[in-house]
Amino acid sequence: MTTVVEGQLYRDLAPDMKPRDRRMRVVEVGDTHAQLIVEHDLGGQAGKKTRASIARLRSAAFELLEDPVDTDSLYLALLAAVSEAHSPGATPADYARAAHRVVVIQQKTPTSPPDAVGK
Repeated sequence: MTTVVEGQLYRDLAPDMKPRDRRMRVVEVGDTHAQLIVEHDLGGQAGKKTRASIARLRSAAFELLEDPVDTDSLYLALLAAVSEAHSPGATPADYARAAHRVVVIQQKTPTSPPDAVGK
């Protein structure tokens, strides 16, 4: 089940909306509903604000197109490591080792380039 968070982009798959290719971005998440802004709508008005229930956004009525977590480099590195470790016989320890390798590499990678003097 997908967690609904700010920044996600969804396509409305309702029968009357599918041909319009209506895409909406989550701008605020409440307890039961999310506030959205229409970014693309072939038969409607882009920029219009709307809302949808969180349960409905998680359902087959919407397709998640963009998730802000998908642009985080650490997340992508962990996802690649876990995908590489995945197999029918993979154990939790296999996944943990794969994640640990990524974290160790991340810690060893300098966050800023060395200065010209080489310090």
